[in-house]
Amino acid sequence: MKYQEVWDLDSIFEGGSTSKDFQQFVEETDHFIDELDQSIEEEVSLDQIESSIYNVQLQMQRTRQASAFISCLTAQNVKDKEATLWQGKITEQMTKLQNVWGAIEDILGVLTDEQWNKLVTYPSLKGVTFNLEERRQQAQEKLPPREEKLAAQLAIDGYHAWGTVYNGAVGRMQIPFEENGVEKLLSVGQIQNRLNSSNRTVRERAADALEKAWEKESDLFASTLNHLAGFRLNLYGVRGWGNVLKEPLAINRMEEETLRSMWETITENKPRLYEFMERKASLLGVTKLAMHDVHAPLPVEGDTTISYEDAFDLIIKHFKTFSPKLATFTEGALRDGWIEAEDRAGKRPGGFCTSFPLSKQSRIFMTYDGTMANVATLAHELGHAYHGHCLKEMDPLAQRYAMNVAETASTFAETIIADALVKEAPTEDVKLSLLENKISRSLVFFMDIHARFLFETRFYEARKEKLLSVEELNTLMEEAQKEAYGNQLTSYSPTFWASKLHFHITGVPFYNFPYTFGFLFSLGIYKKAFEVGRSFEDDYVALLQDTASMTVEDLAKKHLNVDLTSKAFWQEAIELILVDVDEFMELTKRK
Repeated sequence: MKYQEVWDLDSIFEGGSTSKDFQQFVEETDHFIDELDQSIEEEVSLDQIESSIYNVQLQMQRTRQASAFISCLTAQNVKDKEATLWQGKITEQMTKLQNVWGAIEDILGVLTDEQWNKLVTYPSLKGVTFNLEERRQQAQEKLPPREEKLAAQLAIDGYHAWGTVYNGAVGRMQIPFEENGVEKLLSVGQIQNRLNSSNRTVRERAADALEKAWEKESDLFASTLNHLAGFRLNLYGVRGWGNVLKEPLAINRMEEETLRSMWETITENKPRLYEFMERKASLLGVTKLAMHDVHAPLPVEGDTTISYEDAFDLIIKHFKTFSPKLATFTEGALRDGWIEAEDRAGKRPGGFCTSFPLSKQSRIFMTYDGTMANVATLAHELGHAYHGHCLKEMDPLAQRYAMNVAETASTFAETIIADALVKEAPTEDVKLSLLENKISRSLVFFMDIHARFLFETRFYEARKEKLLSVEELNTLMEEAQKEAYGNQLTSYSPTFWASKLHFHITGVPFYNFPYTFGFLFSLGIYKKAFEVGRSFEDDYVALLQDTASMTVEDLAKKHLNVDLTSKAFWQEAIELILVDVDEFMELTKRK
């Protein structure tokens, strides 16, 4: 083959999960973290603080390197038991290191302004001043160190335990589903895959089976959701945080005004998307879309597969039109064995990109079987890898960008290829299918995720007063979906609060709006790049390098000269989707 489909992990640690080099690396990291932990004292000099910050960043890189290696091993072979055991060890190391960070943050929080101003003059901290200021501010807004540590300890068997109970219960679920006259017991993931079927009857039956399955377990999941929310709200309360959005906004380094402006602009533009939904319903032979029809594929005649070699030739060709550096990077990733794409048994589902900070490399995982969606996924993950490439020389803290900007480079790269695929579609049917896929993807960000945000916001406000029953949760969810979808569907999913993992994740609150932000932010950058041309390339790299070192408002102002709290930027980004809608409507008006 012209391009290799199997990645190279031996250049990172030779020998896979039985690697002697990896074992030695992990043992050394244990020693370094223990030494670092013992060196942290309550009364320390500025020199000692500087040294601790420098050293903890080195250990961050080591634990990330090890974690990335294990994630690759478990992805390429789900039966690699040795790798699974290593996963627990690396998690233990990362927890220890987080505790060390907590101790450093406590010290930063009690520094006087004079001490702080002197600390940030140290040359080794110059590149992470923003990140340290952020941590110092957060430490000052929390409880005294001893109380925060107690809360963290109690959370293990309290807060986080509810998330564990949820994950375990979902993992055990087996859902009866009849196929070809035989009733099978399928996992949640297997049933969800049936929702993507081109056969509407299959989609309808799968949606019904899922609703019944979630209803059966709804009492348990109402308990897990109520209690993890109760823990979070109680902790917010004793910290003096009245706004449930305070933490998620801080994590994403953005202002509430920006969030409000984004959602308001989306809502104002939804009627244009309702027209698309009506036309799609007509093409599918129904009067109105049901929830399980929103992302259903349009029927396409003929073979639309594309070989792995052709996919990469296409990606490299079109990357060059926007960024020769991105194209050259992609060629290097292929040459150096960064990509695992072979279609074989034993691999985990899905795709991802992970970074090896010490090696200053990335690895991309997926299973390529020739679909247009696979081509888009390749481009998307290459965008992630390029983001990491642009940050590889930054200090470790300055590489840790937030979730809302995490999709910037990936969506930018995917949009380049999605547009190219539409323009080069061999037939009108294929072009329509690709256009529909692009527009339906935006419905996820504008409607599905909006419904999640509306539900979660209202749920947390209601939870301040009492525990909510299954019936109340169902009502809140369906009301949020009807509002987000403009009441354009014939059916909804009232148990979605139970089925969506993101509501039950304890590590990140409000695991929803950052997706929509990242999608539109990248489209705004794409529009700018299209207008400016190749001269934008260096500006784009500079923007990516700043993604972990400033608020999103400052990032947008510095590199795009736009105000994210104003609706103008969001409207311009949305216009790119509306252009696709117009083209789709024109191509289908006679069908």
